Amino acid sequence: MLENDALIRVENLRKTYRQGSRRSPQAEFVAVDDVSFHISKGETWGLIGESGSGKSTIGRMLLSLVAPTSGTVLFDGNDLNVLDARYVRKMRSRMQMVFQDSGSAFNPRRPVGEQIAFGLRLYDICAPRECRKQVVELLERVGLDESHYSRYAHEFSGGQKQRLGIARALATRPEFIVLDEPTAALDVSVQAQVLNLLKDLQAEFGLTMMLITHNLSLVEFMCDRAAVLNHGNLIEEGPVDTMFSSPQSEITRSLLDAVLEPEAA
Repeated sequence: MLENDALIRVENLRKTYRQGSRRSPQAEFVAVDDVSFHISKGETWGLIGESGSGKSTIGRMLLSLVAPTSGTVLFDGNDLNVLDARYVRKMRSRMQMVFQDSGSAFNPRRPVGEQIAFGLRLYDICAPRECRKQVVELLERVGLDESHYSRYAHEFSGGQKQRLGIARALATRPEFIVLDEPTAALDVSVQAQVLNLLKDLQAEFGLTMMLITHNLSLVEFMCDRAAVLNHGNLIEEGPVDTMFSSPQSEITRSLLDAVLEPEAA
């Protein structure tokens, strides 16, 4: 993937937090430390790391859900850190996230169809009377149907909730989607179904995707390029085939030694 085709460009990204109370000395915790990378249009880029490595923090900074302490996030050439907040809000329709547990991201008191339609109305994507039709089309595209529109999140299985999360992410017609451990809570057979669905949707809609995971099998199945994050530091990056066949760091080698056979094929 060519760097000049980058949809996302991250330069010297850093995120720190203050620890301790007002009455005690505060220590600085570095969650992300001087991270730089790019994600080309149309590719799936994987970010691999153990729990607490900072990978989800990076994903949220890319979507302006968390403000970086320093560094630059460019989306399609626009520096999100210096844009007016109202403009960033408009641009956010072009960037969406699928969470590890999409069910918890839905309001339990409202039908899921209405919540998916909210994004359509917020960004004036369709007239109010057309929203239900478009939501039903999205539900059908992710393997659900019109009868699911009026149901509530607790009525769905884990795999169905992830499909709902994908439908909601697609509602604003985004160009870029962050997948934050999207199959971690699912059994193997359902994982494969969700991953194959994501691959099909990427081809259909020309999506650029970032996959955040600790599972190298998913990276091998889904990603074109990937990077390894350790304690907030990016220690290795490259094409997945090259990284897996000739890892350059000891941490990557140890992750590969522990990996299971690919779960999705």
